[in-house]
Amino acid sequence: MIDWLRTASARHALDPAIDLGGRQVPIVLKRLKTARRLTLRLAPDGSEVRITLPAWAEGREAIAFAHARAGWLSEQLARLPKRATPEPGGEVLYRGRALRLAWDARAARRPVLEGESLRIGGPQTGLETRLRRWLEAEALRLAEADMQDYCAAAGLDPVPIGLTRAQRRWGSCSDKSRIRINWRLVQAPDWVRRSVVAHEVAHLVHFDHSPAFHALLARIFEGEIAAADRWLKEHGRGLYASFG
Repeated sequence: MIDWLRTASARHALDPAIDLGGRQVPIVLKRLKTARRLTLRLAPDGSEVRITLPAWAEGREAIAFAHARAGWLSEQLARLPKRATPEPGGEVLYRGRALRLAWDARAARRPVLEGESLRIGGPQTGLETRLRRWLEAEALRLAEADMQDYCAAAGLDPVPIGLTRAQRRWGSCSDKSRIRINWRLVQAPDWVRRSVVAHEVAHLVHFDHSPAFHALLARIFEGEIAAADRWLKEHGRGLYASFG
């Protein structure tokens, strides 16, 4: 493996970008002491190729590895949902539902749910920004309620919760004192979002993925974690199709 990488690295030196279907995509390296092998991923929005590498691996070998997998990366990029800017008459994902975006310049600027539609007013300029702010506010409101539920189920006091715009992680727990949830989960079905919050609440007790952690998560979450994980694996990238 290493000999092959060294041969490939001679061909691709230290080129920090890769051509994927005629598009130049940057290669980003992240070195981890705990990593045992090279791990190659495409960012959820296709903006970059990410490589996690062990302490002993050389950067040029990691970049050569990415170039050697250009065909696979191109396939992954082609499967990404196309970027779609929210427009009047189009659709907006909210809690697993596709809502029709009903825009009326004379209506209130703050979005209002009306059945299967989301009504919003104000000038069309800035429409996407107003929608995103509303979705982020909804994401925080829902995640806070989820956190209260699962902290109570785990016998814990509530902790501060915030939003993240991360492109790789759906949630995080820092120092067992604060939870952060990816705002895009407001577009997913409720049970998927709640699974992520439950996961992070379980980390308030077990800051690892030990059997004790999984036992607690299974106890406090009312659904099937495997099904939620599968949904995110199959549909998670689609949550990045709107709102850059």
